[in-house]
Amino acid sequence: MARLLFVLGIVAAVFWVYSIADCATFDRRRVRGLSKGWWIAVVLLLPVIGGVLWFFIGRGRRSAPTVRPARSVAPDDDLDFLRRLETDAAADERIRKLEQELADLDDETRRKRGDSPEPPRANG
Repeated sequence: MARLLFVLGIVAAVFWVYSIADCATFDRRRVRGLSKGWWIAVVLLLPVIGGVLWFFIGRGRRSAPTVRPARSVAPDDDLDFLRRLETDAAADERIRKLEQELADLDDETRRKRGDSPEPPRANG
């Protein structure tokens, strides 16, 4: 009989510590009934009964939605997406102009040297 009481005491102590840890680390938005601090106090002051109460009353369900799902927005309605397209188009235009300027400078340099308009070929 003493062994049984000893084992039950150990099980109760493990359950008590687990209840405290679970209550302390549980998401604050899903706690029901009391605030999280009060639940920790209940579990601390009423070791087994407080843990049972925490698991049956205070702990919220897993399936309860914590955050409302974000509304999906079509690309043509998303202002950030449209702004990004405008900046991408402007950057592409700047790059195109710079490439054209470089090509014009290359042509001008070749004409001054008397080189042919074709780029040099790699030996290989």
